[in-house]
Amino acid sequence: MQQPTVVAASAESIYAWRMTIADLSLPSGADRIELLQTFVRIVESGSLSAAAQQMSTTQPTVSRRLQTLERALGLRLLRRSTHAMALTDDGERCLAHARELLDTWRALESDLRGAQDTPRGLLRVVAPHAFGQDQLMAPLLQFLGRHPAVKVEWLLHDRQPDFIAEGIDCAVQVGAVVDPSVVALRVAEVPRIAVAAPALLGQGSVPQHPRELQGLPWIALRTFYQRELELHRVGDERVCKSWRLQFEPRLSTDSLYALRNAALGGLGAALASAWIVRDDLEAGRLVHLAPDWQAAPLPVHLVYPPARHQPARLRAFIAAMREVMPGLTGMRAPLP
Repeated sequence: MQQPTVVAASAESIYAWRMTIADLSLPSGADRIELLQTFVRIVESGSLSAAAQQMSTTQPTVSRRLQTLERALGLRLLRRSTHAMALTDDGERCLAHARELLDTWRALESDLRGAQDTPRGLLRVVAPHAFGQDQLMAPLLQFLGRHPAVKVEWLLHDRQPDFIAEGIDCAVQVGAVVDPSVVALRVAEVPRIAVAAPALLGQGSVPQHPRELQGLPWIALRTFYQRELELHRVGDERVCKSWRLQFEPRLSTDSLYALRNAALGGLGAALASAWIVRDDLEAGRLVHLAPDWQAAPLPVHLVYPPARHQPARLRAFIAAMREVMPGLTGMRAPLP
C-alpha cells in the first residue's frame, strides 16, 4: 500500500510547483515542463544549437524557450557570449530544481502508466563501427519491428560517448568499461583468435603453438593490442597455459574491417574477433593459427547513465539486446 502514497506525493509536488508559477507571465499554451526540459538540455549539451539538434527543433525555438523561462522567473539563468556559456548562481539553483522535478515527473508517468507504458519516441544508441553495421543490424531491425512507435538514431563510432552532452540513451561497448559514473551490463563476450592468409605461411604447415608465431609479421588493432598479445591454451588447466608474444606491427589500425582486409591481403598475422573471420576461415581465405590457443575474450556491455526512471523504449531495447546478443554468431554468454 506504500506505492499509491509515493505517487500521490509526487503528483502533489508537481501540482504545487505548477501552481507556484501559474501566475507568472507566460504566453498562452506555454508548457512549463517543456521549458525546464529545454533549459536542462541546453546546459547538458553545452550550447543552444546542440540542444536544438538533440530535441529535433530549431535553435530559435530553443532560444525563445530559454528567454520565456527567464522572463517568467524574473531571473537570468545563463551568461552567454559569442564563444562561451555559463550558469549564473540562480541558474545553478534552477538546474538542480529542474532536474529533480523532471525526474519526479518521469517517475510519475511511468508509475501511472504501468504495464500500459508502450515504448515510443526517439532512442539514440552508439555502437562500435564493425559490430554495429554487421552483427547488431538484425537484432536492431527485429526490435524496431516489435516496437513501431520507436525511432532509433544508430550512431557508429568506437569511442565511449559523453552521454549527457551528446544526448545518448545507451551505448554498446566492446571491451572494459572504466567510467564509474555509468551503469554497465555485461551481456556477452567475443572470443578472439589468431589468423593469417595461407600465402603468408608459404609451403609451411599451420603453426600449432604460439612460439611458432613469433617470427611472423603482425597487424595490430590498436584499440586492444599494439606491440604484444597473450594467448591462452583453451581448456588447459596446467601451470604453463599462457604465452606472450611481442612484435613491431607492420600495420596498426583502429578498424576491425581494416585489420581483416590487411590479413586477407597477406600483410601479416592478426588477432581478430572470431565473428568477423568466421566466413573467411570456412572458405579457406584465412587459417586459424595455433588453433588450441585464444586471447582473452572481449566483454560486451550495454552502457547507460544512471537514472531514477528509464523510458519504456530504453527498457525494451536493453531487454531485447540482453536476450539476443549472447546467441549472435561468433559470440557467447559471459562466464560467471
